[in-house]
Amino acid sequence: MSYDVIVVGGGPSGLMACIAASKHGARVLLADKGDKLGRKLGISGGGRCNVTNVKEIDELIKHIPGNGRFLYSALSNFGSKEIIAFFEGLGIRLKEEDNGRMFPVSDKASTVVNALVGQVRKQGVEIRTDSPVREVLYDNGRTVGIRLATGEVVKGASVILAVGGKSVPKTGSTGDGYPWAAMAGHTITELYPTEVPLTSDEPWIRDRELQGVSLRDVAVTVWNTKGKKVVTHEGDMIFTHFGLSGPAALRCSQFVVKALRQSGAGHVNVTIDLMPGQTADEVYAATMKLAKDEPKKAVKNVLRPVMQERLLMFLLRMSRVKPDITYDNIPKQGWLTLAGLIKALPVRVNGTLSIEEAFVTGGGVALKDVDPKTMQSKLVQGLYFCGELLDIHGYTGGYNITAAFSTGYTAGISAAAAVQN
Repeated sequence: MSYDVIVVGGGPSGLMACIAASKHGARVLLADKGDKLGRKLGISGGGRCNVTNVKEIDELIKHIPGNGRFLYSALSNFGSKEIIAFFEGLGIRLKEEDNGRMFPVSDKASTVVNALVGQVRKQGVEIRTDSPVREVLYDNGRTVGIRLATGEVVKGASVILAVGGKSVPKTGSTGDGYPWAAMAGHTITELYPTEVPLTSDEPWIRDRELQGVSLRDVAVTVWNTKGKKVVTHEGDMIFTHFGLSGPAALRCSQFVVKALRQSGAGHVNVTIDLMPGQTADEVYAATMKLAKDEPKKAVKNVLRPVMQERLLMFLLRMSRVKPDITYDNIPKQGWLTLAGLIKALPVRVNGTLSIEEAFVTGGGVALKDVDPKTMQSKLVQGLYFCGELLDIHGYTGGYNITAAFSTGYTAGISAAAAVQN
């Protein structure tokens, strides 16, 4: 049997591509190597599935630092508003949480996965799970189908590759699509981990002095080797036995990777501002006032209400301020050092965890040979790309899944339209 559109990959972009293509009259096959569709979707958003973010297009693009501008056309056609309307049309009630993140009211990713898969089935898409693809077949500059691992050839006028990147491989994202794209003549930009914890060989990190200490509303800054600020991200973070994790650290990860590449050095400097709303002078004055107001109290007890004890004791030791001294014995230089550390606790970062442990893959199919209005290859007719396979990546918070749904929808309607013309 021959199909109008073959979609390879049953993640968010692939499911949306199936829905869009079949809705526009195409005969669609969905082929997935796993035994279950929507596996990565099922663990997204901490298992609650952050389906999109309500920010306007320009703001969405700002939160997709990896070539987000490429998505302007796709987001204009099928952006967050359309995604919300789509899910509500399937009977899924959504709610908005902090920073514009949208979740199902059920707080269950399975609600979203089941609705998507159910809609795919309802629209008559043929689904073949446990069907790994060996290669995409090309002839005379266009796609003609796929070959399965069993050797079976399935004919199709258009093929949409929606197999994801290399992050979270347990969900099936193992980089299968890159060699298929390369065979068609596409450049694959270097892959790297993004939205991933940072690693450090600082002795106090290795000794786990602050392991498990979590911080709220701090600012994490990455510096290049010339001492110039690369980026700052505010949010929560946590110290681990290997380095730094949590949203603020994750958002800095791609900049750490790039800074390490550019410098060729073994580490980059990262600083943590524990009180981003105040200057160093203000921190010095405010903490000194606390000690002055209770002059007989040990400084460790004076400052305990404003800082976690383990972190406080660590900073006092780093500042060479004895924790049991009182106001009259505070060394000015030591207290200046303490204020400086509160504003810029330095951490030598030597890398990140692996791409397999990252939430998102950086790099992928180079965009110069992909039409942003259709997601079709400029090199091979009938070949389309969507989702994380493309050299596009955003921060966590609903941005990557928005890009996946948007590119999947665009590829689906474009492939269907091409067959019908």
